[in-house]
Amino acid sequence: QVQLQESGGGSVQAGGSLRLSCVASDNRNCRAWFRQAPGKEREGVAAIYTDVFTDDTNTFYADSVKGRFTISQDNYKNTMYLQMDNLKPEDTAMYYCAARLHCDGGSWNVGTEFGYWGQGTQVTVSS
Repeated sequence: QVQLQESGGGSVQAGGSLRLSCVASDNRNCRAWFRQAPGKEREGVAAIYTDVFTDDTNTFYADSVKGRFTISQDNYKNTMYLQMDNLKPEDTAMYYCAARLHCDGGSWNVGTEFGYWGQGTQVTVSS
């Protein structure tokens, strides 16, 4: 059982920045950030996947956050990060980290494919 714990959420004004962290009790090759705003469906924000055979790392982003958010990881710390810059009010949501063994460009944002989830951290962006 992999346990995930998010931190770093908060309230900022539009144009501001936040960095979310997700610490995992065990490493999984594919880690992702999802978000869910009140009354809306959960959506994939970004994911990072490391191929254990080639050691190549791929990142995936939702179109709505490309150029503003950056996903990264520190494998020694089993920690994943989401640097969020130029935040907009529409980024307001509960952000969750999730993990699974494998993901690719076609499945990184499919929440039902992820077996491990954190409790979430709230991000609120005011205009």
